[in-house]
Amino acid sequence: MYNPTVARLTYRALLGRRRALILFALPAMLIVIAAAVRVFTGLDDKIAADLLGGFALATMVPLIGVIAGTGAIGPEIDDGSIVYLLSKPVKRPTIIMTKLIVAIAVTMAFSAIPTLIAGFILNNNGQQIAVAYTIAALVASIAYSALFLLLGTVSRHAVVFGLVYALIWESLFGSLVSGAKTLSVQQWALAVAEKIAGEGYVDATVALPTAVVLLIVVTVGATVYAGQKLRRLTLAGEE
Repeated sequence: MYNPTVARLTYRALLGRRRALILFALPAMLIVIAAAVRVFTGLDDKIAADLLGGFALATMVPLIGVIAGTGAIGPEIDDGSIVYLLSKPVKRPTIIMTKLIVAIAVTMAFSAIPTLIAGFILNNNGQQIAVAYTIAALVASIAYSALFLLLGTVSRHAVVFGLVYALIWESLFGSLVSGAKTLSVQQWALAVAEKIAGEGYVDATVALPTAVVLLIVVTVGATVYAGQKLRRLTLAGEE
């Protein structure tokens, strides 16, 4: 279920000059903000939790997920080069799984690691806040990568739809409408962080068992459906 050649091509596409600048910009901004906050406010567990939750998990992780998830396959479909890849003796599920693994790896590297660094800068991992949000970022990276990889497979406007979900649905509706929080990857990840961090520092509206089930369902469902869409795309090209 993993093809090194497909992985190498996907890494090359994701870490090209333009995308790499965007991928590095958000983590760098988080670390700079964390350093500035630590200098001006000192060690404060509440501020650390608010910054990691409000910027790292709510903004940085989904945006990097959009870039990595849609970029893993969307451009190849848009320019038609996916046909060349599909003509090779590589199984369709292997292509999807390989691209998903690459997208997850890139999202984790550019979101979880900076979150951990920022957490230690802010409060030296007091109340396990840095570790809690790092694990939440890792968990969210998996679901976001699968979800946005699916969007990249089914739509030519995947980046737009991804940004709408990440910035409008999760950040706006997810904070104002209680029902929307149940369908939020951010809230599912927060449920994991809440279990790890000190009491009162992370507030999730979704229970942990529900969050785990939804994370698994969305990740597996999105991956399977992306594979089905890719298979139909191949058949259309062959016809």
